[in-house]
Amino acid sequence: MNLKPVDSTKTYLVTGAAGFIGMHLSKKLLSMGCKVIGYDNMNDYYDVNLKLSRLNILKKFDHFTFHKADLIDRDYLENLFSKNNIDVVINLAAQAGVRYSIEKPHVYIQSNIVGFFNILEMCRYHKVSHLLYASSSSVYGSNQKIPFSTEDMVDQPVSLYAATKKSNELMAHTYSHLYKIPATGLRFFTVYGPYGRPDMAYYSFTKAIIEDKMIKVFNNGDMYRDFTYIDDIVEGVTRLIENSPAIFNKTLPYKVYNIGNNKPERLIDLIQAIEHSTGKKAIKKYYPMQAGDVYQTYADIKNLFEDVGFKPNTSIDDGINKFITWYNQYYNQVDMN
Repeated sequence: MNLKPVDSTKTYLVTGAAGFIGMHLSKKLLSMGCKVIGYDNMNDYYDVNLKLSRLNILKKFDHFTFHKADLIDRDYLENLFSKNNIDVVINLAAQAGVRYSIEKPHVYIQSNIVGFFNILEMCRYHKVSHLLYASSSSVYGSNQKIPFSTEDMVDQPVSLYAATKKSNELMAHTYSHLYKIPATGLRFFTVYGPYGRPDMAYYSFTKAIIEDKMIKVFNNGDMYRDFTYIDDIVEGVTRLIENSPAIFNKTLPYKVYNIGNNKPERLIDLIQAIEHSTGKKAIKKYYPMQAGDVYQTYADIKNLFEDVGFKPNTSIDDGINKFITWYNQYYNQVDMN
């Protein structure tokens, strides 16, 4: 398979650059010699210090610039696009979290709907060569068929977060149809790893287990997630930047991919992996299934492999070991010397 390498002469705008996936992807592009413009509102949904730590990694690169701003600020975006010849937009900025969308629904409409609309408008008027944007495995909602395929109907979301992500796909499809904007949607499946999001289960479980605190285990641990290590996510997205059929199809330049490990793990097995890596036992308290949660996620990645020859393959044990090594260093749980 002859894949095009990432073009280091282009300028890449990464929204959500101080976020988990955004930082790792930006770092990868920067290490390849690309010019990256980072964009993030640095909100306090979780610890801003973690976002600052990610940002400090990126600021070490000379060809990185950063803009602290919100996607709903259309005037700021217009000024940014007008002053920079942005070739590729990778929109990872969004309000994340399934359960939080039940508590603060208005935040999701502003960030995930209005903000994404503004990005589409910038791509329309400034003629970017490719838009890649974060969707989510949450769009599959209450689908019973597994593994989840991008050919499945996804019209049964069970959270507002999922509904906003499906809306993003529909909006991108419309703009691709009307204005021939090459757009590639990325349905991420439970991403984890160093510098990850503290609201994710693997992160909060690790913190609680290390501190001998109780963890909440929903549905008695009988839930399955297609945990996908961050390096696999970055590799998949990097390959798609220059090789997605969306940028070659002139009739309808639009494509959606699952990026998942293609191997769901039980929640209770995740806890056991953390116990093994930390050498400590979890103090568990069991709860029923939470509103907005789904029982299982499982990615069919056939089209990802067919188009760019890549299949994520990091095991949960290896990935959790790497995460906990980072966690201990970051929070000074072990001697960094």
